[in-house]
Amino acid sequence: MAVYTEVSDADLAAFLDSYDLGCVRSLKGIAEGVENSNYLLHTEKGSFILTLYEKRVEEENLPFFLGLMDHLCARGINCPRPVRARSGAALGKLSGRPAAIVTFLEGICHNRPTVSDCSRLGGALARLHQAAADFKGSRDNSLSLAAWPRLFAPVACCADDVEPGLAAAVAAELGFLEANWPRNLPRGIIHADLFPDNVLFLGEEAPGLIDFYFACADDLAYDLAICLNAWCFEADGAFNVRKAAALFEAYQRVRPLTPLEIAAIPVLSRGAALRFALTRLIDWLHVPAGALVHPKNPIEYMQKLRFHQKITDVRELGLAQ
Repeated sequence: MAVYTEVSDADLAAFLDSYDLGCVRSLKGIAEGVENSNYLLHTEKGSFILTLYEKRVEEENLPFFLGLMDHLCARGINCPRPVRARSGAALGKLSGRPAAIVTFLEGICHNRPTVSDCSRLGGALARLHQAAADFKGSRDNSLSLAAWPRLFAPVACCADDVEPGLAAAVAAELGFLEANWPRNLPRGIIHADLFPDNVLFLGEEAPGLIDFYFACADDLAYDLAICLNAWCFEADGAFNVRKAAALFEAYQRVRPLTPLEIAAIPVLSRGAALRFALTRLIDWLHVPAGALVHPKNPIEYMQKLRFHQKITDVRELGLAQ
């Protein structure tokens, strides 16, 4: 989440005129993240998130994202539900951008997750995969293996300015992943961005899952590899195998992994680390002037990649064979 597009009072009033949300009480920009312009909206009817879609989010994909959230809510997943205008539309235009309003979820992000948090995440992720199994929509992963060379090409010339030797390291890893990427794994709809700041904890309730704007059809175990990278490394870069074991165990209590998926986790984890290193590299080098945004350092994910490159056995990742 971030703020790239400012919303005037007049534009907001005109946009909300088609909703039954009552008068605006406040609108506050949300600075976290790097993808869309997000605001916390308070009206007479409650609290909501207003999103203006920017950058990598293509307008033709928005019905998929909003429809998926509707579907998951109906299946009991704790996630935002799109708010529809009186016309029934979930998507509109605001300040020249596609825009939507979703319900606000209570809860706290645990940016230094515990073993228990990782366990709760694992169960929530597996339930999401199961709940999305009968969703009729589909969307290819625009940031999958095939896209990574295209992402890297425009910034390869600047990569060594971020870290000496980075360009060669990325090029070598792209070659390895192209040659070794797992095939024929179970597929379905994945979240693809379930970082700690996209999970809300509130008491003993099921964690709230937010920000579905990278959701797509891909290998289910790849979603787990993304979470492994995002949740199971400490602030100093050390891998916490207890957190990883809790994540995998809780996931498999709901949806057991196949032997092929288990064997694929090390390579999928390398791919997940490189994917986020690349998009962070792009954002690090190309922050729009004046944007209320805090780009994240790509080197964090290169360090995670280097850890995964040394793995020789899935048990080192906390996963029993």
